[in-house]
Amino acid sequence: MTTRPVRRAPRPTTGTVVRTERLTPHMIRVVIGGEGLAGFAAGEFTDHYVKLLFPPPDVVYPEPFDMAVIRAEMPREQWPRTRTYTVRSWDPVAAELTLDFVYHGDVGLAGPWARAAEPGDVIRFLGPGGAYAPSPQADWHLMVGDESALPAIAASLERVPDGAPTRVFLEVAGPAEEQELPTPGDAEIVWLHRDGGPVGEALVRAVRGLEFPEGDVHAFVHGEAGFVKDLRRHLRVDRGLPLERLSISGYWRRGADEDGWQSSKAEWNREVEATEADALKRSPLS
Repeated sequence: MTTRPVRRAPRPTTGTVVRTERLTPHMIRVVIGGEGLAGFAAGEFTDHYVKLLFPPPDVVYPEPFDMAVIRAEMPREQWPRTRTYTVRSWDPVAAELTLDFVYHGDVGLAGPWARAAEPGDVIRFLGPGGAYAPSPQADWHLMVGDESALPAIAASLERVPDGAPTRVFLEVAGPAEEQELPTPGDAEIVWLHRDGGPVGEALVRAVRGLEFPEGDVHAFVHGEAGFVKDLRRHLRVDRGLPLERLSISGYWRRGADEDGWQSSKAEWNREVEATEADALKRSPLS
């Protein structure tokens, strides 16, 4: 075996499952705790995320677990596979991290893991990352997403300023997937039911038809890459929103797992930005 030189790698956090809960037919909550979370820190952002590490079947890593050693001494096909999940909540007093998983049956990695998770199960992860929290300076807030963005939107609604006008559009499979979303803001929450239709189609239609309130908006739009692309063009070109008032990204893409999506996302972003720049040049709002 050829040994590659050891390079610095992010230090993972090791946690254990404390409890699980089925929130809706397709949403599973997993609470993670343990001594390994003593140095974990989240709270600045409401879209904090972690990257869960899943070993391939039958692969056992040497202890102590070290990503740098794994990458240097093991073939790439034996490296852990990562799946990115939003921090639904972090309790620093109890040292408990809550993650919500969309479950579509026994396919993929993270959903089946969440369904089968039991107290005491060990999970390693990297992070947290994050970049968005509702701005207290905004006149109103717009939040748009599918199931994958629901945890971040739920966390964000808890942090909007008291009484702040907020327009929320959430698309889910059907009525059984709706959740209670408490907020101190003055929120109008619209649940859109896909009922077998294309992901994001109802969201694009709803946002295009929204009469924007007066004042500066701070917008959060995340979910499947196709509808995110459509809404980014609408918000940037048709509505004239500057990038600094917009948090927007494709969390996933139809037909691709996270490995495939992440490997192509940079190129996708460049294409979206180039098309948008051309459209902005021709826009009467520019």
